[in-house]
Amino acid sequence: MRGVIRMVEEDEYCIDIIRQIQAIQSALNKVSSGILENHLNSCVTTAIQGDDTKERERVLKEISEVFSMANKV
Repeated sequence: MRGVIRMVEEDEYCIDIIRQIQAIQSALNKVSSGILENHLNSCVTTAIQGDDTKERERVLKEISEVFSMANKV
């Protein structure tokens, strides 16, 4: 992000700034996907297989909220 801020401050070419922002977004999406996959394979799986109905509902609601927020962006 500092690089993008510097690019803007130094009045770099707009397309170059946009490309850099897209690269950052892509990298963040990859990290987010990895974290979500790990969460699904650990926390969510444990909650679904457990006996606590409220915990199961909570983790499923969280996943639903994550996908809802992703679709708004």
